[in-house]
Amino acid sequence: MQQTMRRNKAVASVAVLSLAVSLAACVADTPSAPPPVGESPTVSIQDQRFNSDHVTIEEGDTVTRVWEDGGLSHDVSGDGFKSEVQAEGTFSHTFEDAGDYPYVCTLHSGMRGTVTVVDGA
Repeated sequence: MQQTMRRNKAVASVAVLSLAVSLAACVADTPSAPPPVGESPTVSIQDQRFNSDHVTIEEGDTVTRVWEDGGLSHDVSGDGFKSEVQAEGTFSHTFEDAGDYPYVCTLHSGMRGTVTVVDGA
């Protein structure tokens, strides 16, 4: 009887630990919320992803990317803009015209995002 109770407690402990690890992984993968429209956002590059894969800005706003991925090299490439391949530093681009501007890291196909530029009037 006591052996069965110990085994049940051990199984329950493993289940709780497994659930806690799963929840922590979900929270870690949640990207941060994009900044409000009209604020020039900073998008960090961490864990081989852009921390916000979609930002909305107004015409004339600048988006800055900051490399914070532990020395891994990335670039940012989109219609009308392209950074150098780099492992640290920043890259900024000012968007003058309304529209959608998809971008990628040409080294890592899963790293993608879009800047949506709206009319500031």
